Amino acid sequence: MRIKNGQNLVLFRSFIFTIVVLIFFFWIAQLIKAQRIVAFDKHLSDAIQGLRSSGLTFWMKGFTNFGSGLYVSIIIVIFAVGLAVIGYRRELIFYLGVIGCSLLLNLSLKGIFHRARPDIHRIIDASGFSFPSGHSMSAFTLYGITIYFIWKHLKYGWLRIGVILAGIAIVLMIGISRIYLGVHYPSDVIGGYLVSAAWMSISIALYERFLEKRWMSKKMRQRSENKS
Repeated sequence: MRIKNGQNLVLFRSFIFTIVVLIFFFWIAQLIKAQRIVAFDKHLSDAIQGLRSSGLTFWMKGFTNFGSGLYVSIIIVIFAVGLAVIGYRRELIFYLGVIGCSLLLNLSLKGIFHRARPDIHRIIDASGFSFPSGHSMSAFTLYGITIYFIWKHLKYGWLRIGVILAGIAIVLMIGISRIYLGVHYPSDVIGGYLVSAAWMSISIALYERFLEKRWMSKKMRQRSENKS
């Protein structure tokens, strides 16, 4: 009974978190539609782009590459092959499903909001709509779900903390790099983070609920076999 109540509580908290995060996302979307977030985007973009230098641009291009299609695909393939080799079939399906649905979600939202990208102060070229940022969403989802699996199998607390901090740093720098390079507004990046946070929260909660139910069913079968 305690396990079941614990499952329900975790799922409830994840559901509430998801709702709150989505409220913030749609609030930002409404501000964008009403053009009431222009000043915020401009001030933050000017502050970040005001730091431009040849050396920093080199690093920012490197960070943005970590959220690009090629690098993301390489990481997905490597991790997916690793899960397949060690026989983690359920984890593999969940991993690919979460990432694939995140991509479809981003494309759908871009098609709904039709926000044009910034057209000044660009350092690199980018196509497609701007909101929410695809790089921010893919980075948050990819590195988030990858770190989640790594975190589950780490024994030491300091390693878990280190992995989480490294993941947060990479995701933040990818988002900042998109603003720095002039291909996204800050609100695009924040919107991407919010959607991915909501998607990751409910996905992981449902997955953990599935694992707990499966574990409980296995325990009940074992007890029945022992009694017989």
